[in-house]
Amino acid sequence: MITPSRQVTGGRSIADTVDSIRAVQLKDGMIPWFSGGHADPWNHVESAMALTVGGALEAAQSAYEWLRATQRPDGSWHTYYLAGGQIEEPRLDTNVCAYLATGVWHYFLVTRDAGFLEELWPSVERAIDFVVSWQKPGGELVWSVDPDGTPASYGLLTGSSSAYFSLRCAMACACQLDREHPDWELAAGRLRHAIAHSAGRFARKDEFAMDWYYPVLVGALDAETARQRIEERWSEFVIDQRGVRCVSDRPWVTAAETAECAIALVAAGWREVAAALLGWAQQHRWPDGSYTTGIVYPEHSTYPYRERSTYTAAAVVLAEDCLNMISPAGQLFVDGSLPCGLDLDAEPDRRLSTRRLPVCAPGSSSNSPELSARL
Repeated sequence: MITPSRQVTGGRSIADTVDSIRAVQLKDGMIPWFSGGHADPWNHVESAMALTVGGALEAAQSAYEWLRATQRPDGSWHTYYLAGGQIEEPRLDTNVCAYLATGVWHYFLVTRDAGFLEELWPSVERAIDFVVSWQKPGGELVWSVDPDGTPASYGLLTGSSSAYFSLRCAMACACQLDREHPDWELAAGRLRHAIAHSAGRFARKDEFAMDWYYPVLVGALDAETARQRIEERWSEFVIDQRGVRCVSDRPWVTAAETAECAIALVAAGWREVAAALLGWAQQHRWPDGSYTTGIVYPEHSTYPYRERSTYTAAAVVLAEDCLNMISPAGQLFVDGSLPCGLDLDAEPDRRLSTRRLPVCAPGSSSNSPELSARL
C-alpha cells in the first residue's frame, strides 16, 4: 500500500500548528474558527485539546476558563459567539454543550492535574445534566433547543454519537472524583443502543461523512460492525490521494474530516491505512503550520476561499497524537477503556457496566486488505 510522506510527525511541526491556533485565540480565552470569526463551544474545546497536546497549557486553561465564564445557569452554551461575549446564534446544541467533558478528561489524562479536574467538575456536571435532560425515549438526543425551551423534533446521528463519547468522558471524570451518576450510566447505554441499533430514530443525513465514521470513532459499534461500516462507503467518501469528502456527492475534501476519519480507522484497527489517509491531509498545510479548511478537486481551489481554521488544525493534531502518541492522551479515542454506560436493552451477557471500565471500542490489529488495496 502507499504510505505518503508525512510532514507532521511531532516536534517542531506540531508546535507550529499549535502556535497557529494560539495566534487566533483571544485574550479572554475564546478560540474563534479564524481571526475575526465566530466560535462555537465544540470546536473551541477541540482547539483547546490541541493546545494541551502541544504543551500550551496556559492557553488551554484560558480556553476552559472562557467556557466556565460563558456557561448558562442551566449548564448549556449558545451555539455561536463573537468577540466580546456577543451571542451570534442563541440556539442551544446538545452535542456542543456535551463536549466540555471530553476536553476536561483529555486535559486530565495529559497533566494528571486533579485540581483542574475538581475545579471544572461543576461545569461538566451541569453541562451533562442539561444534555441528558433532552434524551428522547428511544435513546437519541434532541439535537437542539431554542432559547425559549422549544426542542427540535429529531436527533442527529453525528451529534448523538459525539455526545455519547462526551458522556463516556464525563463518567470517567465522575469515577476519578468518586462521584456517583447512575443516571449517566443509563443515559449512555440507551444512547449507545440507539446509535448501534436504531438508525431510523435519527434524521437522515447519509450524505455527510461524519454520519459515516462518527459511530466508529466514538466506540458505539462492535468491531465487526465498525469495519463493515467503514468498508461499505469508503469509495463514496474517500478520494484517492486526496482525503475525505465532507459530503459524498461533492468533490470537496476537508482536512478535519480526513483527520477524524483517520482516528476512526485506528479505532477500527486499520492503523496503516489511517496513517496514509492522514498523510494526504498534509496537502492542506501552510508553511506556518495552519491548515486550509477544504480543497475542491480537480480545480485544487480552496473552499471557503483561503480559509484556514483552528478546528481543522486541531483535528490534525489530535489525529497525529492518536497515531504517534505525542501526549499521554493519544489513545483517548481508541483504547476502549472509557466507561460505556449500561445498556438495559441489550442481551444480559452483552450489557456494559460503567464501573468495570470495559473495553468496548472497536479494535483489531489487522489491516483491511480491501482498504489497503484501494490505497
